[in-house]
Amino acid sequence: MTFVMGPALLFCPADRPERYQKASERADAVILDLEDAVAPADKQRARGAILAQLGAAGDVPELDPSRTIIRINPAGTDEFEKDLHCLAHTPYKTVMLAKAESADQLKALSGFHVIALCETAVGILNAPAIAAAPNVVGLMWGAEDLVASLGGTSSRKDDGGYRAVALHARSAVLIAARAFGKAAVDAVYVNIPDLEGLAVEAADAVASGFGSKACIHPTQAAVVRGAYAPSEADVAAATELLKAAASAGAGVFQFNGKMIDGPILKHAEATIRRAGIHS
Repeated sequence: MTFVMGPALLFCPADRPERYQKASERADAVILDLEDAVAPADKQRARGAILAQLGAAGDVPELDPSRTIIRINPAGTDEFEKDLHCLAHTPYKTVMLAKAESADQLKALSGFHVIALCETAVGILNAPAIAAAPNVVGLMWGAEDLVASLGGTSSRKDDGGYRAVALHARSAVLIAARAFGKAAVDAVYVNIPDLEGLAVEAADAVASGFGSKACIHPTQAAVVRGAYAPSEADVAAATELLKAAASAGAGVFQFNGKMIDGPILKHAEATIRRAGIHS
């Protein structure tokens, strides 16, 4: 199973159905949130909203299932079981498991494509085992819940950059995901007005290997998309380099005064993929 949604994944509270279409139009995929974005008293209404936007036959939803993710409540909770009962009556088969902490939790989600959200200390430690689960298509990490689980107060320093523990978790989830060929989704940027800061963080996500970045506001989606879209100059340079590699044959070769080897070619191939061009 390959996760192909992205790069901009936009959270939308599931109890706000009037926002569903706007979220779908602004992002590459919508994450209908049944967890943190919905108050406990409103969760049943949120599940009802998901069901209400289905067609009469239950198979023609307002939102495209291939571009929709449902964030469900943590495994082992009553809300988790209610979420699964709701989803059984929908065509939505991609879910995000909040506070994923073990591979065993994924067994209850057989039949779903799962993005495991590692946002606790246990979840970060078990990220490799979670990534190895066959129904997991991607891993995401969460900063604030993680730091809260550690007894801390903030994931970021005064300058807006992540604290060391958050950067460790970010790297651990990315490495675990990619080690098992799964997608890696970068955490949200909570300072909504700071689009410049988001652009810097999104660019770092691209350069580091994250395939997608989650957003919490429609204005953020365009910034994330921009970070993932290589410039025409980048695409031209990558195309030229790959053509030179094909002419040179196997092994290391020189190009524009630089020594070129396998990893550099992989970077060029990644640029082409992000541009939507198949080499």
